[in-house]
Amino acid sequence: MADPAARRTMGPVVVLGLVGAGLAAMAGNEAWATGRRCTAAPGIATDSPATTAVALALLAAWGVLLVTRGRVRRAASLLAVALAIGLVATVVLGLDAAKDNLRGGQGGGLLGCEAAQSTGWFWAAVVALPLAVLPALAAVRFVTSWPEMGRRYDAPADAAPASPPPAEERENLDLWKAMDEGHDPTA
Repeated sequence: MADPAARRTMGPVVVLGLVGAGLAAMAGNEAWATGRRCTAAPGIATDSPATTAVALALLAAWGVLLVTRGRVRRAASLLAVALAIGLVATVVLGLDAAKDNLRGGQGGGLLGCEAAQSTGWFWAAVVALPLAVLPALAAVRFVTSWPEMGRRYDAPADAAPASPPPAEERENLDLWKAMDEGHDPTA
């Protein structure tokens, strides 16, 4: 029998994981760095689309984790950990890439800004990291003790062919088909 305390972890872990991934997805789509004294376009800001993509994949992994059972659920929890670690990498590398784009550094940016600074959205992504990584790690630990969806809604494994309706029902079906085709059965 699964530990009842471990079963109670499902709600908080999933909610924190969704909040972390959702916050990272929002933050990745916003400006992470702004440039000052730019030659091409003053005030231009750059975002981190890689962070948004990984965060959306992490949200999808949480959805899969909720609706699966057994080995697939375990694999989904491991995928959530891998995506959360990937999210850390995109946040760490994303700010440098955004600043390089503004300065015209190695990325070949053409804006030529003298200075680039991070915005609050970058810090929101940083706050989202522990909210994404820690629940994913907790999911790997506790996923086997969490409740699963019922099998009631699964597709039948070996559905037998439907038996033909009785003769009286066939007559009724034939009448309805005739009316659908525009024939009047009373005439």
